[in-house]
Amino acid sequence: MALPRTSINAIKIKLDNAVSAKDPRAIAAAVNLPAFPKIVGAARNSGVAGSQHREHLKVDGVDWSNVLNPLLDAHLAIQSNDLAQIYEAQSSLHSSLNHVLGSSKGNWLIPALHVVCRNTHRAAALADEHVNRSTGNRNDHKRLQNAVTLLQASYSKTLNDRVELRPNEPFSEEGSKKAGVLYIVNQLFSMYFRLNTLRLCKNLQKPVESRGIHESGTMGEMVTYRYYVGRLNMFEDQYDMAEQNFDYALRHCHHSAVANKKRILNYLVPVKLLRGRLPTSKLLEKYSLHEFVPLSNGMRTGNLMEFSEGLMKNQDLFIRRGTYLLLEKCKMICYRNLFKRVYKIVGKEQIKLDHIAKSFKWLGMPIDLDEVECILANLIYKQYIRGYLSHAKRILVLSKKEPFPTSKVIKQ
Repeated sequence: MALPRTSINAIKIKLDNAVSAKDPRAIAAAVNLPAFPKIVGAARNSGVAGSQHREHLKVDGVDWSNVLNPLLDAHLAIQSNDLAQIYEAQSSLHSSLNHVLGSSKGNWLIPALHVVCRNTHRAAALADEHVNRSTGNRNDHKRLQNAVTLLQASYSKTLNDRVELRPNEPFSEEGSKKAGVLYIVNQLFSMYFRLNTLRLCKNLQKPVESRGIHESGTMGEMVTYRYYVGRLNMFEDQYDMAEQNFDYALRHCHHSAVANKKRILNYLVPVKLLRGRLPTSKLLEKYSLHEFVPLSNGMRTGNLMEFSEGLMKNQDLFIRRGTYLLLEKCKMICYRNLFKRVYKIVGKEQIKLDHIAKSFKWLGMPIDLDEVECILANLIYKQYIRGYLSHAKRILVLSKKEPFPTSKVIKQ
C-alpha cells in the first residue's frame, strides 16, 4: 500500500524544489506533516509495516531518498490514522535528517530540523498515550524514550558545530548550526519533565549557559528556556532564582499568548506566595487562576481554614504540577498572619497560648497547647515572629519593636 502517485509527486517536487533552492523555510514546510489524528478508542494498527515507498531523490549530489520515503510513509500513516506507524515513519525521517545535517555546511537546514524535532516529540507522545489507553498501562513511554535519543543526536550535531554563532544571523551555507540548539533544548526539557528524568536537564543547561546560547535565541525560545529553568530551580528549592526566571518569562511572553502566560503563572504564583507576595484578585480573575483564590485570601487574612480547604480541594491539580509541597510551606505565613490578628485583638506583647488556641477553635480547627507551642517555635526560628515562649507559663512574649517583621516574610 502506498500513497496515490499524484500525492507522491506533489510531496517529492515540493521537497526537491526547496532543497535545490536551499530555502530554509521552504524545506521546513516540505518536511512538515499534516495534522495528526485524534486519539479515539483502542490503538489502531493499519497493518502497514516498514517503508511502503521506494522513491529516489538526489539533489546536488546528496541523496535525499532516506528523507523522502519516511516522509511519504508518515503521510500515509496519517491518512490511515495509525499513530504507532506515524511515529515509526517520523523517527526514520528524523534519523535521516540528522545524517544529512551532519554532512551539510551552514545552518540552512535548522528550520527543517526544528519542525522534525517538534513532530517527533508530538508523534511519540501521542503514540504512547494511544497504547496506554488501550492497555490500561499509564507508564509505557517507550516511544518517547526513543525520541529522546533522536533529539539528543540533533542537539549534539548542532552544539558541536565549530562555526561561531552570531545572534540574529540569517540561515545560510555559512551560518552556525548552534542557532538550532536552544529550540532543541526546550523540546528535550519538555520530554524530560514528561518522563520525570529532571537530572538530565543539567546536562543541557550547563553547556548552553557556559556558551551564552541561552541569550542568543529568538524571544520565544528564550522565554521557553527560562520557564523550564525556573521549574528546575523550584524543584531544587532555589526560589529566588525561580522567581527571576519566571518573571523574565512572563514579562517577555508575547502579549497575545494568554495560554502560555497562564502556564507560567501556574508556577510563578506559588513561588511568589512562598516569598510573601500575594497576587491581586484582578490577576487571578484575568487568567482564570481560581485555584489560588482561597490560598491567597487565607494567607492575607490568616484564615487557616480557607487556606487548608483550598489546598485540599485542588490537591490533585497541585500534585500534578509539582507545586503541592511548595504551597504547603505557605501555611507558615498563614499561621503568622493569624497570630498577628490575635496580637492586634489582645493589644499587648504577652499573649496567653490559650488565646491562640481559641482562634484555632473559632476557625473550626481545634488544636492543643503543645501544638500551638510547636507552631510558634517554628515561626520564631524562621524569624517570622520576634519573641520567645514561656513554656512554664504558657505565654508568648513578643518583641516591643516590630514583633511581626515584614522583611522576613516578603523576600526582596
